[in-house]
Amino acid sequence: FVARLSDAALAAVSFAYPGQMLTIAVAVGTSVGVNALLSRRLGEGNREAADKVAHNGMLLMFFSWLAFAVFGLFCSELFFSFFTTNPAIAADGAAYLRVCLVFSLGMFFQICLERLIQVTGRTVFQMLSQMSGAIVNIILDPILIFGLLGAPKLGVLGAAVATVTAQGIVFALLARYAVQDQTLFAHVHLKRPAVRSELAAISKVSGPATAMNIIFPLIGMVIARLVAGWGDAAVAVQKVGSQIESISWMTADGFAAAVNSFIGQNYGAGNLQRARKGFKVSFALMTVWGVLCTCLLVFCAAPIFRLFIPEAQVLPMGVDYLVILGFSELFMCWEILVEGAYAGFGHTLPASVLSTVFTALRIPAALVLSATALGLSGIWWSISISSICKGMILTVMFVVFLNKMTRRQEM
Repeated sequence: FVARLSDAALAAVSFAYPGQMLTIAVAVGTSVGVNALLSRRLGEGNREAADKVAHNGMLLMFFSWLAFAVFGLFCSELFFSFFTTNPAIAADGAAYLRVCLVFSLGMFFQICLERLIQVTGRTVFQMLSQMSGAIVNIILDPILIFGLLGAPKLGVLGAAVATVTAQGIVFALLARYAVQDQTLFAHVHLKRPAVRSELAAISKVSGPATAMNIIFPLIGMVIARLVAGWGDAAVAVQKVGSQIESISWMTADGFAAAVNSFIGQNYGAGNLQRARKGFKVSFALMTVWGVLCTCLLVFCAAPIFRLFIPEAQVLPMGVDYLVILGFSELFMCWEILVEGAYAGFGHTLPASVLSTVFTALRIPAALVLSATALGLSGIWWSISISSICKGMILTVMFVVFLNKMTRRQEM
């Protein structure tokens, strides 16, 4: 819908994307530690410790939101000065980012509640809540962007309002479920003071994952600035292309969260063999899904991209992006799943270090490859190649790690 406004409007939203990803990175990184520790405490049968983990995890989410809200309120214009000198793009983008950050409390608690509900194994309501939010977002976007049905025409700002409204609705639905739940949430008391030892334990597991997730958007900002050298159309292609590509990594992220919980509970209960079987089944499913996503992006790139940006002059760039990134979808699914499996054992550092190193290598690779005849496609190849390397190496590392743990338990 934003693409129907103008290339400049889409560029404004695209430049704001790394800022949004920073908030998601912190929320997801924190939830990794909450998920892993909560699963282990439940596996051990320690209900009181599990309740403390859930309570302190929500406190961490609140303070994380507060930090981003302050940043969004006072630093949005400074953030956009890194990307563009176009005053129209900067003004629209800063307004969009400010709304998304200041009103991101719903998103932070939404992610936290999602992970807590996943640990209990009751994910159907979570799925229905997400679907409700997506539908609300889809309905509100054209109404608020174009001023339909008597609503004010807000343009880019309307997209931000639709986004945070949908996030708030998902949070409200999940919170209603939490109030009625007797498995976990009935024992969580938000008015209790924070427990320093639990905060430290969560931070120890979440720290590497959060640092990695924060570094990724920062690297993405540098890549986005390189892409901007090819014009607003190139920026729009990356934004739309990454949204299309998310069909694979969002699914993988869901499986990774499930594997985190499954391994954590069984590891806490001392049942390593069942944890191992759970990973094998998930890995097989992710392999099938990754191959399907690769085929979809490589062989159906043109009709898929045309749904979002139909302009003939932009379509070839969009097809190049989807095809090149399509080759890495399988390996990206492996990478995300293995990171979740590592987190289930409480070992987030190895995956975080390797992923950060190879993601950082995208910058010099993009500079080198884009200076060749590949041009803009060289940047896409730098992203794809790094994902392929991360997926293969992390998978081998985890198999070795799992075999060592199995042998240690058998001794």
